[in-house]
Amino acid sequence: MASQQGQSTNPGTNANVASGMMQALEQHPGGLSGVIDSFRNNGMADHVQNWSNGQEPAATPGQIEQGLGNTGFIENVAAKAGVSPEIAKLAMATVLPMVLAHFTNGGQQAPPQSGYGGMASQLLSKFL
Repeated sequence: MASQQGQSTNPGTNANVASGMMQALEQHPGGLSGVIDSFRNNGMADHVQNWSNGQEPAATPGQIEQGLGNTGFIENVAAKAGVSPEIAKLAMATVLPMVLAHFTNGGQQAPPQSGYGGMASQLLSKFL
C-alpha cells in the first residue's frame, strides 16, 4: 500500500483510482505511452523502467506529481475516481507501477495506446 507522511489508501480507494485511471488513459493523448513519455520527459526514465519490470513495486506521490504534474492527467483521474488530486496521487503511487508492469509485460513490450477497458478488470481484481 502506498503511504507517505502517515497517509495511506485502502483497497477500495485504489480500485476506484485504478478504474478512473483506465478511463483517463482512454482519453489521454497517446494513452499509456503518453503517460510514460511525460515521465521520461520529466527526468524519470529510470523509474519508469524499474516500475515496468517490477524492480520498484511502488512510486511516491511526489514522483507521480513530478512525472505528470502539468499534463492534467492527475486531475482527470481524480475527477473520474471521485477523489481529490492528493488522494489520486497517493493511490496512483501504488496503481501506476502495477499498470506499467501489466501492460508492458514487465517492460518487454511497448504499452498500448488504447483498449484498456477489457484489461482493467484483471487489474482491478488485484484490489478486490
